[in-house]
Amino acid sequence: MKPVLVTTAHRGVFAGLVPDDQDMADKCMPLKMAKMAIHWGTTKGVMELAHSGPTQHSKISLPADIAMLNDITAIFEITEAAWAVWQEA
Repeated sequence: MKPVLVTTAHRGVFAGLVPDDQDMADKCMPLKMAKMAIHWGTTKGVMELAHSGPTQHSKISLPADIAMLNDITAIFEITEAAWAVWQEA
């Protein structure tokens, strides 16, 4: 499993785990241990969440498995350091 940041057409921003062989061209996919960025709290945009993770000003949901996340618009790889911060958020 690998961590990814996913945005949707409905303005959702989620971080979670997908299988290593997940087709990144899919517009729908399940996410394990997903958390939603309710408020980004970043100074460098949404990609900061993938690069260094949520900030102290971010509001992050509790984790849940998402059986199917629909209408995906972008998928970003999350750095190991950023994923560690997501786990603590």
